[in-house]
Amino acid sequence: MNRKLRFGMIGGGRGAFIGAVHRTAAIMDGQAELVAGAFSSDAKRSRASGADLFLDPSRVYGSYREMAAAEAKRPKHERLDFVSIVTPNHQHFPIAKLFLEKGFNVVCDKPATFTLAEAKQLRAIVRRTKKVFVLTHNYTGNAMVRQARELVRSGFLGQLRKVVAEYPQGWLSTPLEKTGQKQAGWRTDPKRSGAAGCIGDIGTHAENLTRYITGLRLDSLCADLTTFVPGRKLDDDGSILIRFRGGAKGVIHASQISVGEENALTIRVYGTKAALEWQQEHPNELIVKFPDRPRQIWRRGNGYVGAAGARVTRIPAGHPEGYLEAFANIYRSAFPVIAAEVEGKKLPKDPDFPTIDDGVEGMTFIATVVKSSKLGARWVKFPRS
Repeated sequence: MNRKLRFGMIGGGRGAFIGAVHRTAAIMDGQAELVAGAFSSDAKRSRASGADLFLDPSRVYGSYREMAAAEAKRPKHERLDFVSIVTPNHQHFPIAKLFLEKGFNVVCDKPATFTLAEAKQLRAIVRRTKKVFVLTHNYTGNAMVRQARELVRSGFLGQLRKVVAEYPQGWLSTPLEKTGQKQAGWRTDPKRSGAAGCIGDIGTHAENLTRYITGLRLDSLCADLTTFVPGRKLDDDGSILIRFRGGAKGVIHASQISVGEENALTIRVYGTKAALEWQQEHPNELIVKFPDRPRQIWRRGNGYVGAAGARVTRIPAGHPEGYLEAFANIYRSAFPVIAAEVEGKKLPKDPDFPTIDDGVEGMTFIATVVKSSKLGARWVKFPRS
């Protein structure tokens, strides 16, 4: 393709957090440009957000339905190549369904949908339309996460025995949603967030990161969800014991009431030969541990980093890369596949970005965790998705 990909955005207008992140990530490599959007369910706010971004007013819409209808009628040389969905969870499915069926590729923030049933239905739509669906589990875009995956796949750690993933935050340790804070408001509202709060918002990242790095699949789990803040309707803390297929064991802990924590996503993987640890707040480092010698700290950008990590490294060692670059790596990995779809070429079977299959797995995780907790922290078999 000898031009930039054209994309539109649904959600992400004034006052939103994740919209600006997606826009920055999508354009970081100069391969895409934002040309259209329905940035809010409020038409006036959407137009104002479009003006902030200097978009053609004729391509700024008051609703996603209006946008889909109008953009589908445009000639091929103006047509959108994909759309990015950055709305609250309850809107993901109807928007993705509409745009896929109108012939557009879709990038969607996680979790994929509001319910597991919607996720399975969306998977069927993706397969039927043969469009590209990208789910932005952005932490998988980090260079040292991809290095960790490469070490596991090479057998460097030996047989995997234990995986511990934790994601503590402290920003919801008080009833912030009662102050009118937008992000807290929808994340703690079961009508917009879904069956889970903390587990749906950040626990899914811990589960996805575990699966991405190790390749292990869940066999069963035992979950204990808690709502600590009085009056809150969804969980704000959760602890989950996991049995993986093949015999490995695991723990996932997610919390948004851990006072003093910012965004401390951490994963530790223990094998028979070695272990590794990656911390999101120190994303450029991978700690590698051994039973008989001192631990090592591998740093992004150095010559000893393998091909998988090197491919998504943008700048030399010593120049930090983090959240935005990792997010951009998801987009950059997806762009050749989206371009291939637009040009009618054959799509790869195993792209290196999260897909609708990851979305279904994530929604299955949420549903199973909620079920186990409601049964009094009972072990529940993880269904094949």
